Amino acid sequence: MVNLGNIKPTFIKKIAVEMINKYSDEFKKDDFQHNKEKVAEISNVTSVLLRNRIAGYITHYLKSKS
Repeated sequence: MVNLGNIKPTFIKKIAVEMINKYSDEFKKDDFQHNKEKVAEISNVTSVLLRNRIAGYITHYLKSKS
């Protein structure tokens, strides 16, 4: 069986891409912990799970673009 990975909901992708476009110099492509802290600073997301998913997608997105 092949592991295809997780599918992220589109609202997480939209939020993450908007944050990258607005604050591109704030995020690092290989540091999830840093990105998690920046998402908490920049946004008003109260859910820890949602914050982590957004930060994870940002990290994944930046890794795939470079």
